[in-house]
Amino acid sequence: MSEPSAPTAPADQGRRRRLLVLAICCLSLFIVGLDNTVVNIALPAIQHDLDAPASGLQWIIDAYTLVLASLLMLFGSVADRFGRRRVFKIGLLCFALGSLLCSLAPSLEWLVAFRALQAVGGSMLNPVAMSIITNTFTDPAERARAIGVWGGVVGISMAMGPLLGGFLVDGAGWPSIFLINVPVALVAVALTIRYVPESRAPRPRRLDPVGQLLMVLLLGCGTAAIIEGPGNGWTSPLILALAGVAVAALVAFPLWERRVAEPLVDPRFFASPPFTGATVTAVCAFAGLGGFLFLNTLYLQDVRHYGPVEAGLWTLPMAGMMLVCAPLSGRIVGGRGPRLPLVAAGLGLAASGLLLTRLTADSPAVLLLVAYALFGFGFGMVNAPITNAAVSGMPRAQAGVAAAVASTSRQVGQSLGVAVIGTVVTSAVVGPVATGFAPASHAGWWILVGLGGAILALGLATTSARATAAAARVAARLGGDAPAVRTGVRQAPPERLR
Repeated sequence: MSEPSAPTAPADQGRRRRLLVLAICCLSLFIVGLDNTVVNIALPAIQHDLDAPASGLQWIIDAYTLVLASLLMLFGSVADRFGRRRVFKIGLLCFALGSLLCSLAPSLEWLVAFRALQAVGGSMLNPVAMSIITNTFTDPAERARAIGVWGGVVGISMAMGPLLGGFLVDGAGWPSIFLINVPVALVAVALTIRYVPESRAPRPRRLDPVGQLLMVLLLGCGTAAIIEGPGNGWTSPLILALAGVAVAALVAFPLWERRVAEPLVDPRFFASPPFTGATVTAVCAFAGLGGFLFLNTLYLQDVRHYGPVEAGLWTLPMAGMMLVCAPLSGRIVGGRGPRLPLVAAGLGLAASGLLLTRLTADSPAVLLLVAYALFGFGFGMVNAPITNAAVSGMPRAQAGVAAAVASTSRQVGQSLGVAVIGTVVTSAVVGPVATGFAPASHAGWWILVGLGGAILALGLATTSARATAAAARVAARLGGDAPAVRTGVRQAPPERLR
């Protein structure tokens, strides 16, 4: 008779608990990601109810993404110092409160303010959750798969936004898109209290208030100048002052960061080609997303006169491809590295933009559906490799900071996409040589083509053997423990998480 096998219950219980922690962290990411896209489908209804101008619609989106981008790094450091679970819980509660207040907003100004409050809560979730994940999954193979799942959830949440938002706006009005966050956030709080262990960094990073202020000035003033430029005049004193402050902050930020011992963003990170590539890729991909959703919502509802539900249903090809490709991309990244998903993402986004440069007020359904499916394919493939490439080669102690920079880049990209593409197109619609929205949007779609091409080039350049070797040298200079994620042109498939 063979000897009985050793009991596996404790190991199974540990695995199940780790997966439960991953699920809780992904739930927080889901509601934050959902809020990035669900609001777009409600913009025409909000514009009608609150009498909002085009620039006001841009601020409804960018007030959220700008605050997220500005505070992600700060709250990552705060969580390392005061406890990740504590900050995570506060973030969920703040997000729930901001969502509730958004649903009650009596005017555009109040809605923009409450969106900023909502984003304060959101900024306590993403980087903190990533730190919780990297400290929960200590096995490199499990951690790679967990990060792949994490990146895939970004695409899934954003894919569901337009479709879910259409049904909510049509059935219960635009306030319902904010109210839906409240019970989800409260459930996540209860689960966090029960299952997520408290953790702190062994040596928490010092806060960098000067760097934080410079980042806020750079992002806030730069975006404000872009959005308000057409209405106030590009040479008006206000716009020139905003642009001047943004440029000064842009110059001062890297100079200051090199001087402090523990900067908000360590300039040495950017010597790693995968990290730099992930940062620029995140900006490009999410700029494309922000511009795509903003233009597409206005086109479907204002030009083709579809209701919110119909407009949401038209995005089904995009949502379906994101839902399929986001987890698929995570699996590919975990098994083979980020190169293939990045190349596929760049090709998909560029092809989608190229088709939409032929958009007219009565474009055939086939053109729209194929373009939407290609966009969903491209964007679904891009999220997991962004996170993987950002933390690849970094010591585990630095993984949370690197992931926070990648998350910040996502929000910066979406803010810039709405601001730049939205301003380019709306200026053409109302400019001296006014044109219809559909032909005016062609300039925005050409920008999307360029962004897709940039992602393709970055995917090839930053995942080569030479780039991987450079990342290893950067990790050695940074010091610390073993890399959080190892990556290369090809990797052995890790053990699956069960």
